[in-house]
Amino acid sequence: MKGQEKKNAVVGLIHERLGGGITMVGLTGGIASGKSTVASSFRKAGIPVVDADEIARAVVRKGKKAHRQIVQSFGEGILLPSGELDRVRLGEIVFADETKRSLLESITHPEISKEILKQVQGLKKKKKKVVIIDAALLFESGLHRQMHKNILIRLDPKEQLKRLMARDQLAEIDAWRRILSQMPVVEKEKLSDLVIDNSGSVQETARQIQSLIPQLLK
Repeated sequence: MKGQEKKNAVVGLIHERLGGGITMVGLTGGIASGKSTVASSFRKAGIPVVDADEIARAVVRKGKKAHRQIVQSFGEGILLPSGELDRVRLGEIVFADETKRSLLESITHPEISKEILKQVQGLKKKKKKVVIIDAALLFESGLHRQMHKNILIRLDPKEQLKRLMARDQLAEIDAWRRILSQMPVVEKEKLSDLVIDNSGSVQETARQIQSLIPQLLK
């Protein structure tokens, strides 16, 4: 599966620029797997979290380099009247065409990686020992190779479909299209060091997270 991962020259410089001294832990899961909830639990435990998905939204705002490149590549039809990206329209385009999705990722991933590096450097200066890198495309982008450990949030496929349809008000076919656009969970699991199963109750997930925290703080 590694041959299918997107190469990103920027992430290869992360450890070189950081020079060690901080443990980076990747956190990922399929769409609607509950990744944000798990990340929040780590924050409450005192472990800082860098939200790559939040960064991904920030780097494509109007006036940013990635925004200009996306408009040049996809045309002004993917813009809202405000000039910001119409994320719904852009999503419809890239989720239906792997080539266009790859093009979008080639524009955004380097900018995302640069900002992740900047934030981790800031945490290192604050003497933080561990940081969670919360990234939906952790494996697809190749970012997992720069992590000391990687955590996967696993969810029963039927439950994932149900949650995604409810969360984003999607028809079943559109929800499946988004799920299938990501690397299969079985492949992600092969690349993961630790797994949190979020198919059960909130309490069960919380117990798994609490058992992992001592391992991360070693």
